Amino acid sequence: MYESILVATDGSETAREAVSHAVELATRFDATLYGIAVLERRTEYDNAIVDPEEVRERQREQATESLEALAEAAGDAGVSVETTIRSGVPYEEIVAYADEHDASAIVIGARGRSSFRRALLGSTVDRVVRSTTRPVLIIDGEST
Repeated sequence: MYESILVATDGSETAREAVSHAVELATRFDATLYGIAVLERRTEYDNAIVDPEEVRERQREQATESLEALAEAAGDAGVSVETTIRSGVPYEEIVAYADEHDASAIVIGARGRSSFRRALLGSTVDRVVRSTTRPVLIIDGEST
């Protein structure tokens, strides 16, 4: 059913749950697993109060940590994974990467790190769903 699966992560709780689901699917279907973290070009800190390089470095650290957690979870399950960090508009980079690797499905958490960013730029998940013809599995980790 699924030959390859792309999971997008930003280190949020729902992204961690999406990683778990993606690893389980890859195991179940013996699928190739890809992971992506996207560093946004523009952030809520783009106002000269915070050093942009400091923000970029923190984003890169979070992305690296998120992808390392994915690699560890995949390794524990016996699944090989290819990961990447990209810079740009998150939904565009996620869809482009899925296209480049002909991913059979995209797995993504419903809520990311920043509600401010979501309100300002629109939902990444919504834009991914609207921008691809691939199946998108949305993981909503809210238990309340």
